Amino acid sequence: MHDQIASTHEAAFLNVNKAAEYLGISPNTLYVWRHRRQGPPSFRMGRRVMYRISTLEEWIIAQEQADSRSNAALDPLIQKPMKRAVRTS
Repeated sequence: MHDQIASTHEAAFLNVNKAAEYLGISPNTLYVWRHRRQGPPSFRMGRRVMYRISTLEEWIIAQEQADSRSNAALDPLIQKPMKRAVRTS
């Protein structure tokens, strides 16, 4: 029973090194993002910085949707050009 709980815990949370490996980036990048309050949400579990796998996946999806190359609605080549403002002076 205890082993099952431990394996569920390991599957649900990742430390900085494993989260960086999961995202394909360096652990230093995660530390910098955390310091700047950027990147995926993290939290402290005692002295360790941890990432929830489900939160990492949600963050990745949000990054894809925010990128114009992945989201056709944000593609500047599809949008109509803006009209120029008329000067009054």
